[in-house]
Amino acid sequence: MKNELLKAFSLEGETALVTGGGTGLGFGIATCLAAAGAKVVLVGRREAELSAAVAEIGPSACYVAHDITQLEKAQELVQAAEQASGGPISILVNNAGIHIKKAAVDTTPEEFQSVLTTHVCAAHALNRAVLPGMLERQHGSILLTASMASLMGMPLVIAYSAAKSAYVGMARTLAAEVSPHGVRVNAIAPGWIESPMLRKALSGDEKRTNKILSRTPMAKFGEPADIGWAAVYLCSPAAKFVTGMVLPVDGGAAMGF
Repeated sequence: MKNELLKAFSLEGETALVTGGGTGLGFGIATCLAAAGAKVVLVGRREAELSAAVAEIGPSACYVAHDITQLEKAQELVQAAEQASGGPISILVNNAGIHIKKAAVDTTPEEFQSVLTTHVCAAHALNRAVLPGMLERQHGSILLTASMASLMGMPLVIAYSAAKSAYVGMARTLAAEVSPHGVRVNAIAPGWIESPMLRKALSGDEKRTNKILSRTPMAKFGEPADIGWAAVYLCSPAAKFVTGMVLPVDGGAAMGF
């Protein structure tokens, strides 16, 4: 039985591409995927951070420095990742993102579009780049890092909320389209997780910090590994009958009062 348990959650033989994998949630996800046996390819713009992350994860990790907002180069990125890892991408984690904290009336169309491009358009471009291979092999898993902003209204994050809400629709629609062909698509909606992005979002805003903790039943922030192990589950054989789902990993925030 123990061997069956290990096999159910094993990612041996899988190769994962994780955008925004050098820091924060992406690094937590990549670390856990690697611990479960997958090869991981970290993608980001800052080579120094990627190199440090790969050194920490170990020999199962490599990186490709790339700006995912160069939408026309998504196929080049996938090819570079497969060359670096020595195998086809079987797991894609669309995690990279940017955050703008502004009132809606002060958020310019250019700022709004930049958030959508980084989150939504780049994810779509990468999905298109990996799907032909996944569909041909009848095997693959795509994850999108959604947010509490996908599930509830929050002030001052109009662009971020729009982008993360789009992930929910993308996960459900794409799952309905490709799941009959062996490719599963799911999203994780992290609560408030300790990360550089969270610290930036809450910087100097003690009232907002206290509000978050007061409405989170577990009364604390999560850790990147909490998201990472959820990603392992969703990409593993243990979740072979799970697709089109949005999994909150949030200390109860989505249902708390």
